[in-house]
Amino acid sequence: MRGLGGMRVLAGVILTCFAIPALADAPAQSLRPEIRPAAVLASVVEPHLRPQLRPLSEQGIALAALELPVGKAGPDISLRPVVRPEALAEQILFGKRKLRKTSVCGDIDIQGEKVGTVPGRLKGCGAKNAVRVKSIAGVTLSQQSVMTCETAKALKKWVDRDVIKAFGRRDQVVSLRVASHYSCRTRNNLPGARISEHGRGKAIDISGFVLESGRVVTVLNGWGARDTRKGLRKIWKAACGPFGTVLGPQSDRFHRDHFHLDVARHRGGAYCR
Repeated sequence: MRGLGGMRVLAGVILTCFAIPALADAPAQSLRPEIRPAAVLASVVEPHLRPQLRPLSEQGIALAALELPVGKAGPDISLRPVVRPEALAEQILFGKRKLRKTSVCGDIDIQGEKVGTVPGRLKGCGAKNAVRVKSIAGVTLSQQSVMTCETAKALKKWVDRDVIKAFGRRDQVVSLRVASHYSCRTRNNLPGARISEHGRGKAIDISGFVLESGRVVTVLNGWGARDTRKGLRKIWKAACGPFGTVLGPQSDRFHRDHFHLDVARHRGGAYCR
């Protein structure tokens, strides 16, 4: 065992002595990549890795032939927004001031006049602090409608967010056809029924939408029409939220030709049919 250990030590010493000169010359003797000739580089790089010039087109030639003025860039000659004339600014301020005077419910987008308390001829009818609305968010009503501010604000939210562009951005809704607003009566005019939300100023019925082009989309005819049914269903669904009750053509026979919208609240949430 001792002889075998001594031989291992001696072999290690011999290997170290012969390896030191080899390690000293290693950098000079190690393999290095050869430099590629310039001709080879040109043949490889140019056709494959460089972008090719785009061929001239008729449009490019015509554009190059135009003598376009070339301006200098700089802060002194850069484009700046034109200052709005004072007369125009005053006109805009005057218009807003005028709209504020004719607005109701503390919202400039709800145009109309105050009505105050509306007495009811039947028990349960009537409304307090009612208003008569002419337009909502720039969309006029076919008839001035009496309602509470709660109803007017819900109508404004629905019109401004969902109705105006329901049939396209290029042909927006500019007017609502009102079938009914405040009316002291029972639900669906049935004898012995509960007082309708119309009798409290909390409901409005919409039978159609007038577009900027002059086209009229009615609930009765448009609900099943191919080009308007998507828009009508979209705004019917969107009304469920701002309003507590939303009834349409599929709810019952009394609402085949209009949307009934009211702000009554139900325990189970909004009632939409």
